[in-house]
Amino acid sequence: MFDTVLVANRGEIAVRVIRTLRRLGVRSVAVFSDADADARHVREADTAVRIGPAVASESYLSIERLLEAARRTGAQAVHPGYGFLAENAAFARAVVDAGMDFVGPPAEAIELMGDKIRAKETVKAAGVPVVPGSDGSSLTDAELAAAALEVGMPVLLKPSAGGGGKGMRLVRDEALLPDEIAAARREARGAFGDDTLLVERWIDGPRHIEIQVLADGHGTVVHLGERECSLQRRHQKIVEEAPSPLLDPATRAAMGEAAVRAARSCGYRGAGTVEFIVPGGDPAAYCFMEMNTRLQVEHPVTELITGVDLVEWQLRVAAGEPLPFGQDDITLDGHAVEARICAETARATGGRVDFLPSAGTVHLLSEPSGEGVRVDSGLARGTEVGTDYDPMLAKVIAHGPDRASALRRLRAALAETTILGVETNTAFLRALLEHPAVLSGALDTGLVDREAASLLPSTVPAEVYAAAALLRHAELEPGPSSTGWTDPFSAPTGWRLGGEAAWTVHHLRTPGHEPVAVRVRGRSPDAEVRVGDDPPVRAALRGGATDRVRLEWDGVTHVFSHAGVDGGRWLGRSGAGWYLADHDPVEAALRGGAGAHGADALTAPMPGTVTVVKASVGDEVTAGQSLLVVEAMKMEHVIAAPYDGVVTELDVAPGSTVAMDQVLAVVEPGRSGESDGEAAR
Repeated sequence: MFDTVLVANRGEIAVRVIRTLRRLGVRSVAVFSDADADARHVREADTAVRIGPAVASESYLSIERLLEAARRTGAQAVHPGYGFLAENAAFARAVVDAGMDFVGPPAEAIELMGDKIRAKETVKAAGVPVVPGSDGSSLTDAELAAAALEVGMPVLLKPSAGGGGKGMRLVRDEALLPDEIAAARREARGAFGDDTLLVERWIDGPRHIEIQVLADGHGTVVHLGERECSLQRRHQKIVEEAPSPLLDPATRAAMGEAAVRAARSCGYRGAGTVEFIVPGGDPAAYCFMEMNTRLQVEHPVTELITGVDLVEWQLRVAAGEPLPFGQDDITLDGHAVEARICAETARATGGRVDFLPSAGTVHLLSEPSGEGVRVDSGLARGTEVGTDYDPMLAKVIAHGPDRASALRRLRAALAETTILGVETNTAFLRALLEHPAVLSGALDTGLVDREAASLLPSTVPAEVYAAAALLRHAELEPGPSSTGWTDPFSAPTGWRLGGEAAWTVHHLRTPGHEPVAVRVRGRSPDAEVRVGDDPPVRAALRGGATDRVRLEWDGVTHVFSHAGVDGGRWLGRSGAGWYLADHDPVEAALRGGAGAHGADALTAPMPGTVTVVKASVGDEVTAGQSLLVVEAMKMEHVIAAPYDGVVTELDVAPGSTVAMDQVLAVVEPGRSGESDGEAAR
């Protein structure tokens, strides 16, 4: 075994790898960019090396700087985690050439399986069924379009390099092929530096099931069962489980054997995953999609049902040790489900829900624990979450004797998760895990997109506004005086001599919602609160710990976590979090901005960078026409014209950095045009 290993990654996976290194008694070396100087993985490693600015290409993607960090700290091996350079053959080769061991497969295997076109040809020759699609590489846009028509619509456009769903486009309409091919190339080039695409037939109602394989350098290759990864949005997994509720033992064994053949076909070594697309109505008709030549994000569910620490065996295999077990020694115990917590906000526009990156500082953090619950997290109180890197923050995993028990434990664990300071998808994940199709196991890769709108609350609960207003109200209480007498006019009770008490009005605003006036009269525990135009409600706010309060609201007690920040406060309950900003209607009117333009303004849906501008001031545009593209965390969002009209303002250019809700452009309706939809925000 190695004495020192450098972890060439960040966030939760770096923390995860460091945990196993510590258990094995191996010295860990973390690397960090300027943005991550105080990150959790830096704090938990035995030593850490600063490798450059926040820009990934100059830090986490710099092979030269990573190798220099390894040399300076005497690392004998490099673990790449996932993402960044984990599937970069040049990096694996450079590590070996520098005299260190790469904790992963040989560079040749990464190269082969990283090229999805060659990978399909290789595994097909090994007897593994593949998805029908285009043949050959370096196809032009016209050739890709022709291949799509030959395969038959709908089709899936996929980058030949990389993974994680980036650059993938489902195209159902032949007329959209040129724009979708261009967009897929742009995303693939930005994410992987390679815009080569392939086309595959789209299977409606598909299941995404993958097989975990483990291979040593002595000829042993085994599989550790499957993972169901069908709960996805924008082709990115958000919930995974093991085993799949779809497969019977015979199909599981057949897919496992096919995965082992695929691994052998490329001379694989270490932990890897073979991904299959499976028709829900005919599981035996599974087809190879791709092989991920690294540790998967969802590896914990396999670890929990097999008892195998995959990171440990990555390290042992890289150190030359043989696997001490064969296929017959692998048994599955119970069921495990994982939910990915991401820094993102869900916004509904025209019946569609977009999950957009969010950013902020973690002001309050509470992660779950208990029987059968595991958390892999890169978070700590004070963590700055920006848009430079992938939005995944943590993973909550639950294990139980059966599927129903695991789902129940995971829902409870998510309810105990509190992250205040940055918007996350935690509440959405809880709602998804309660969906009847998820409970029954009737999954497919389109389920989340179809049901997303129904899983999002349309309003902020009244008690959330009430709690925020009462906390704000309490801050107005005067401090103790030297005489012990309090001027009744200085207290926020609304007391008036000889008349009815007046209301104190608190204007609050949550992202994506109009401002709400919350009126408070009296003081807790005998206050009256009126939210908006609702009737007054008796309310009492009772403090416990400094970051938790109990609100008695209309006879029901609600427990909130809270954190005050400049200009507002965060409230959390049952996994959900809300930011309520102090709102001054007069100042807002004077400041102008998006509100001054009304629906004509197109605003940034997320903090990020403008990558494409397709219009100019004075251009006549049509409803739905793409005007700009904003990118953050390797995600693109198209800003489209809300209706036929004229571009009257355009204040950004390619490369411009924008804040969330910043006005990007203004489109005024044409003389005969009328608004037929909401602006993309």
